[in-house]
Amino acid sequence: MKKTRVAIVGYGNIGKYALEALLEAPDMEIAGVVRRRGAENCPPELAGNPVVKDIRELADVDVAILATPTRSVEAYAKDILALGINTVDSFDIHSQIVSLRRSLGAAAKAGGAVSIISAGWDPGSDSVVRTLMEGLAPKGISYTNFGPGRSMGHSVAVRAIPGVRDALSVTIPLGTGIHRRMVYVELEDGADFAAIAAAVKADPYFVNDETHVQQVPCVKDLNDVGHGVNLVRKGVSGQTHNQLFEFNMKINNPALTAQVLVGVARASMRQQPGCYTMIEIPVIDLLPGDREDIVGHLV
Repeated sequence: MKKTRVAIVGYGNIGKYALEALLEAPDMEIAGVVRRRGAENCPPELAGNPVVKDIRELADVDVAILATPTRSVEAYAKDILALGINTVDSFDIHSQIVSLRRSLGAAAKAGGAVSIISAGWDPGSDSVVRTLMEGLAPKGISYTNFGPGRSMGHSVAVRAIPGVRDALSVTIPLGTGIHRRMVYVELEDGADFAAIAAAVKADPYFVNDETHVQQVPCVKDLNDVGHGVNLVRKGVSGQTHNQLFEFNMKINNPALTAQVLVGVARASMRQQPGCYTMIEIPVIDLLPGDREDIVGHLV
């Protein structure tokens, strides 16, 4: 069996867990890791793997997992798709997903490649559950309640603000899809806390939620990668009311995100050129193995 060769682009929290998930995937192999510093000061777990500064330095890459900050996904994806290499990412700004899909759809078709976007757990696997719930009760209301836990995308967005040395954004569910964002910032010397707090609250990640910003001496003392979600739909099946569905999970955030990315990397090899979200691809394509065996096991 020819294994799918996968490159990891970016080696932060998600990149590290993506490496672990790929090592456990029977149908995949690691083509290499792309880091800004290349092979300089490599962590020990990368020993034996090619580590480069540019994906063009790697041989025979089928798929690139973009373990990069959300706001850099589009640029990285366009560059890699132009090489004819599939890309998968966990872009998580919900309001910008449709425009990203259009943009990368054109780039993917031009490169004869596949892009699967917003493939973490939310957006991503939760999107699949929400879609299923709505199919079961077409009329009704769904609520997505995140947390309590650390939001990686929100934390990265705060760290990008000038004057912030480190940051942690914790999501607190208030029910019915309403959330409070607790943001803890460790500042550079001389940074203006009031200006940074205002910048956080004006950012698209936070502008729609109740957000509290607190200055702390050391963010690492607070850090916990745990998270979770509660999905609820109450609606109508046909003409029958009071159908109630609920889905819950408590997770290690970057580990689950990485596992989803590995699954959609596999699925990308089974799609026609273009850009997709997770609700557009068959869920069976996330799994390795013979299709008939999978049907026999899960149906």
